Amino acid sequence: MTISVREAWTVLHGMLFGAAFLLAFAGGLAGLYSLRPEWVTGEGVKERIFRLKVGLWSIAVIAWATVISGTFIVYPWYRAKPPEGATDLTEYPRYLLLADPSKAEWHKLGMEWKEHVGWLAPIAATVVAFAVTYYGSALAKKVGERRTLMIFYIISFATAAVAGVFGAFINKIAPIR
Repeated sequence: MTISVREAWTVLHGMLFGAAFLLAFAGGLAGLYSLRPEWVTGEGVKERIFRLKVGLWSIAVIAWATVISGTFIVYPWYRAKPPEGATDLTEYPRYLLLADPSKAEWHKLGMEWKEHVGWLAPIAATVVAFAVTYYGSALAKKVGERRTLMIFYIISFATAAVAGVFGAFINKIAPIR
């Protein structure tokens, strides 16, 4: 069994970076949700804020690594244009999908989502990490701000999850080799 460099980058992009972001999300959400002064002491809030800062900034970095590796490394291989008159499109995933009307929607919907909405996940994760750093322990008493951050954070997760599902299905139908 061998794996090409392109396949290795695809795995790194989706299964390592992407999956790590999606898995780490639960810890960040639990940390934000449990940051309540009625549940923890003042010292406990400080300890949770420290963990949240480290965790959320790590999640933001992972989200950016996912999007940057996908955009600048994997995606150019996906979009590579076949030579004039080529009939075997297996090395050109985008054109392989578009050549078959029953598979064209995977590109039109899935890759368009990844191209245009996929950037929301790292941006939202970075905003949440910044807000937790900015507000610090005071965030425990700011119910509205904490709720807003959780909603923004959930949107970050949802956009990444949809992009991940599209990426997995597209790679199954038209893999990058």
